[in-house]
Amino acid sequence: MKIINNGNFAPWFRILLWAMGIALAAASYFLLSGIEEFVGVVVGMIVLATGTYAERANMLHLKPFDNSYEKARKSYETKVDEEEK
Repeated sequence: MKIINNGNFAPWFRILLWAMGIALAAASYFLLSGIEEFVGVVVGMIVLATGTYAERANMLHLKPFDNSYEKARKSYETKVDEEEK
């Protein structure tokens, strides 16, 4: 079972992140108090935001967790750059 599939999180993992974020934020809000409540809600919102980010990237056919930037960086190298290394 792969977590990253085609440059984005797998569908089951995106749903899991979304559900875990909501559950963590809600549980922290209702069950904790003080600074623990604040930290729990913030962490829950970060997990929820990560799942939402990955889902929106999937809808737009973006690949946020891909390593294609390395291929692009290599295509801009010149022979002078390679000789200096």
